[in-house]
Amino acid sequence: MATENRVHFWRRNAKVPGSVQPVYGAQHPPLDPRLRRSYPKDTKPKFNNLKSKKASSFHEFARSTNDAWDIDEEEDEDFLGTPALTSSLPSGLPSSSIQNQQLQNPAGDSDTSVSHLPQDLHHVWAEDVNGRVVRSTSEVHLNTSPVRSTLQKQPSLPVRPIIPLVARMSDQNASGAPPMTVREKNRLDKFKQLLASPNTDLEELRKHSWSGIPREVRPITWRLLSGYLPANEERRELVLKRKREEYFGFIEQYYHSRTDEHYKDTYRQIHIDIPRTNPLIPLFQQPVVQEVFERILFIWAIRHPASGYVQGINDLVTPFFVVFLSEFVKDVENFEVAALPLDTQRNIEADSFWCMSKLLDGIQDNYTFAQPGIQNKVKALEELVSRIDEDIHNHFKRYEVEYLQFAFRWMNNLLMRELPLRCTIRLWDTYQAEAEGFSHFHLYVCSAFLIEWRKEILSMVDFQGLLMLLQNLPTIHWGNEEVGLLLAEAYRLKYMFADAPSHYKR
Repeated sequence: MATENRVHFWRRNAKVPGSVQPVYGAQHPPLDPRLRRSYPKDTKPKFNNLKSKKASSFHEFARSTNDAWDIDEEEDEDFLGTPALTSSLPSGLPSSSIQNQQLQNPAGDSDTSVSHLPQDLHHVWAEDVNGRVVRSTSEVHLNTSPVRSTLQKQPSLPVRPIIPLVARMSDQNASGAPPMTVREKNRLDKFKQLLASPNTDLEELRKHSWSGIPREVRPITWRLLSGYLPANEERRELVLKRKREEYFGFIEQYYHSRTDEHYKDTYRQIHIDIPRTNPLIPLFQQPVVQEVFERILFIWAIRHPASGYVQGINDLVTPFFVVFLSEFVKDVENFEVAALPLDTQRNIEADSFWCMSKLLDGIQDNYTFAQPGIQNKVKALEELVSRIDEDIHNHFKRYEVEYLQFAFRWMNNLLMRELPLRCTIRLWDTYQAEAEGFSHFHLYVCSAFLIEWRKEILSMVDFQGLLMLLQNLPTIHWGNEEVGLLLAEAYRLKYMFADAPSHYKR
């Protein structure tokens, strides 16, 4: 009887570990609390009237879910209730529209019409200005089944403006994309003046960059602040030419070895992870872009044998790639990179490699054996939160939530799975302006980010609910305003605790 109860628990609770639903993080829109699984009356599955008690601690949760992966294939089919929906999702696709479907990406069968899409999904695919359907490199396949009529019968949800994940990334806020103000124009002029001087004052550039870098000058500013370009204007062209040639020298020297016995496991893992990088943004599903990422990550891995490739490093390439691409393209999200001149593609690739390498040089202990850098940062986060918000800290202790269970990803991916890409780019403006921004200041940003959700955290009174909240924080509609407030709070915490060890630890 106990086994039967546990099986029904998993059938009834789709939003727990072990479910077949996609996990939504930073680039994957977090689950909208307004959306709930709904069934038409005639298809609603029959469940036993069980009043299963929620697990209030980790140990109760573990005991009640020890058979979570024992459901056989037949029960899986009953749980899903429908054939699988195969698609490559465009950005902005509501998670509820495919909530009862499996995401797959098989080869073959590439000539399926989008007209089979339900009414509420069709407009997502038809946003091209020329009236054409915009699709990524993987075509959409829909099996002929009653599920289409089922989905069509569902009531449409209230329309809410969708903020692009990448487009207008420098000046996007939560209410849309406003025109440039007088203040923003003056800031842009100041940046141009600094960058045009024979020897750029990097300290002054950092001060202006802390509160955000205008899109027009972000690519060159990032190259300078990362240490990739010299401050002297006369030397920049020579340095760029030399470093780009050096990178493609590495490609010629090492990339063929990806099939060697010694490196094939590394390359295989990279090859698996690349399609998972920002899966809802069409840009990153283009074969040309995925090949660029494979080369960058493979060359970095074999040149850094102490760490090699670690899952999560693939995310760190994307902001650099998008920023350097934006130097040539306005609508980055849907642009076909193969349309760019080959020299431009090569320059974007080489610059992304070197800037990512500069970033990782400062946090490489995050990715060495046992990842000691992340372990230390998570411990420091726990100590800091215990000082600045004892209620949250005690709430975690009461329900046996370990900081490592949610903050490991925050440190490993630099909050990229928690924030939309446009917010990550704005966040990195400040990280590059801060001394040790990616290593030291990131700790205070994570603390401020956790405290931001204080009310929601304290309202959760069970282990399962807390973990689901912390792994799916609703930031999809965040923009510059929210990131600016987050950074201001992080700076306040740093000012209070960074130079006060006796206040930092118990």
